[in-house]
Amino acid sequence: MDTRRAFIKKSGLGALTLSFPIQINLDPIISKTHFDVIIVGGSYAGLAAAMALGRALRTVLIIDSGKPCNRQTPYSHNFLTQDGRPPNEIASLGKQQVENYNTISFLNDLAISGNRTKKGFEIQTATNKTIFANKLIFASGIKDIKPKINGFDACWGISILHCPYCHGYEVKNKKTGILGNGDYGINFSKLISNWTQDLTLFTNGKSILTQEETKLLEKHQIEIVEKKIEYLEHQNGYIQNTVFSDGTKTSIEAIYTKIPFEQHCKIPEQLGCELTDNGYIKTDHLQKTTIPDIYACGDNTTRMRTVANAVAMGTTAGMMLNKEYVIENFNK
Repeated sequence: MDTRRAFIKKSGLGALTLSFPIQINLDPIISKTHFDVIIVGGSYAGLAAAMALGRALRTVLIIDSGKPCNRQTPYSHNFLTQDGRPPNEIASLGKQQVENYNTISFLNDLAISGNRTKKGFEIQTATNKTIFANKLIFASGIKDIKPKINGFDACWGISILHCPYCHGYEVKNKKTGILGNGDYGINFSKLISNWTQDLTLFTNGKSILTQEETKLLEKHQIEIVEKKIEYLEHQNGYIQNTVFSDGTKTSIEAIYTKIPFEQHCKIPEQLGCELTDNGYIKTDHLQKTTIPDIYACGDNTTRMRTVANAVAMGTTAGMMLNKEYVIENFNK
């Protein structure tokens, strides 16, 4: 249930509508089961796509389970007008603004399967609801696969970081580590040296860097530690020490690393959407997938994992899907 205010409005006969708060059941499954577009995922990309579609008068259902990938991250950065704001506040404000468009509905649920129908698509949810739409947008994000290092999960997004452009300024000149090896280890060591000179590369086992790469890091006073990491000492997600399997430890204040991931939602693959070699949903510059009438946007399509980029991609997906919709109907 939600409360919407009905304002006084005179009709041509002088009749008045209700002028007091009324209760309206907004469960879209009770009042409506077919939409122009279903958006799976209601974070930044999904909300941006919904706003573009709502402004184009499309009926839209956003299905979201409420577990964004960055839910532990305390602050978002490098997003003009929103720099330093908690991500959940940005998403909450975005949802409030999207709710102003009365053709958009929300469903707090998990989309678990989908099928192509004669008129479009059907999506099934974890609570056994079936909803239909002519077109789909997947803004469902990715699921990080974290290493089995005690303390890693608690620090992920707080002091274990994936992107210096999102968080590097806040840990500038601090004692920083890179958790990685090989190409990632050398390349990210070079990149992070822009933000701090107090840098250590943790290879978490034998280094596979070449002699030339090793000498290059030594030249820039970047230490290589090949010891196996046992666990991470931290205070409320902020790293204090890296503890190794031999019992020794080194103090550290931030760590950058790249971890594997999987698609949070398997429905695009069920429907035949092609993935890239890196595991992202393959899209063109209009955010179209390889399957007609299906678009995708946000972290599930790109390694450029920022709030600002997710919003931009979502807006593009919504606008381009609507344009396709208009042309199709106009040419019938």
